[in-house]
Amino acid sequence: MKIAIGCDENALDLKNALITVLEKKGIEYKDFGVFTKEPSDYPDLVKELIPEVQNGRYDRGVLVCGTGIGMAISANKFKGIRAAVCHDLYSAQRSILSNDCQVLCMGSLVIGKSLAEEILKVWVSIERTGGTVAKVKKIELLEI
Repeated sequence: MKIAIGCDENALDLKNALITVLEKKGIEYKDFGVFTKEPSDYPDLVKELIPEVQNGRYDRGVLVCGTGIGMAISANKFKGIRAAVCHDLYSAQRSILSNDCQVLCMGSLVIGKSLAEEILKVWVSIERTGGTVAKVKKIELLEI
């Protein structure tokens, strides 16, 4: 599995903690930034990272900002991408099992580091199998 990961300045510390989880699990990743606490606009990061998931160079994406919401909204603008904000283990599981999400979004101002690390561990441990296929196909039909 290959993961594309990125954040805005609000989530730099959390992103770095999540990278440590990926490294400990031996999961290949690319850090798309940001790398400093200078103000940044998360749509710019999403515009760079999500096409890499969309075209299959990376299997999944992890996006972290203050709430996770802006990242998810931005990522879901890309055709074929299903991004979910997950702040608990059950949502992380269902994002894949029901909705076949490729992108996990979290908010560094919403959850703590330990919970975010556990969510990531659960999320990467679940194999994508298409989710509830009929529902996922209906989601895809909504794309304009």
